[in-house]
Amino acid sequence: MEPAVPEVLERLLVAADESARDEAWRRFVDEYSRLVLYVARRHAPDYDTSMDAYAFVLEKLREQECRRLRGYAADGRGKFTTWLVVVSRRLCLDFHRHRYGRAPADATDNVDDNRAARRRLVDLTTTSVDAALASASSDDPDGNVRRVELERALESAMTGLPAPDRLLLTLRFHDGLSGAEIASLLHFASPFHVYRRLNHLLAALRERLVRLGVRSPIP
Repeated sequence: MEPAVPEVLERLLVAADESARDEAWRRFVDEYSRLVLYVARRHAPDYDTSMDAYAFVLEKLREQECRRLRGYAADGRGKFTTWLVVVSRRLCLDFHRHRYGRAPADATDNVDDNRAARRRLVDLTTTSVDAALASASSDDPDGNVRRVELERALESAMTGLPAPDRLLLTLRFHDGLSGAEIASLLHFASPFHVYRRLNHLLAALRERLVRLGVRSPIP
């Protein structure tokens, strides 16, 4: 099991002088560079921008004597790699806001992507009784209202999940990563373990939706 505070991070935070800090930082980057770069590439439209975002994330992680990293060390809950993915995603969004004044993609595209991700989860956690909702359009106001209600119920159900599970669902259904990619990124033993966890989460979400009043769970 991964220690609450990885050794490479602990060495960085307790380094006694500038030389030791520089060496500890180099080792930290060697250990987690691939993870940060992967996140940066998922949030950038081209190679140059992704590298700039990657550099921005590393700069922010190191600034003020690694203030953000010390925040994790003081808490120590969950896997560090999961925490690092979440923080890196937020910093990539900050980078794009600073550079462009908005999110990396067109705002409309982002809204559509987020809606599509929620709809995929809704479709997986509700029955085919509401299959017409999958093709709901502006010509089907009742279907649209019903889908919005389902999406809100799903969002409410997800708030009770631990952060690593919410990240897993985001990587699979929003970012569209494969089981193999997620296994490598979040250190699952294999893609099988990823899909087994996803199946467990979908079953848990179905139960939560029932408790929230959605009465059509998949058998």
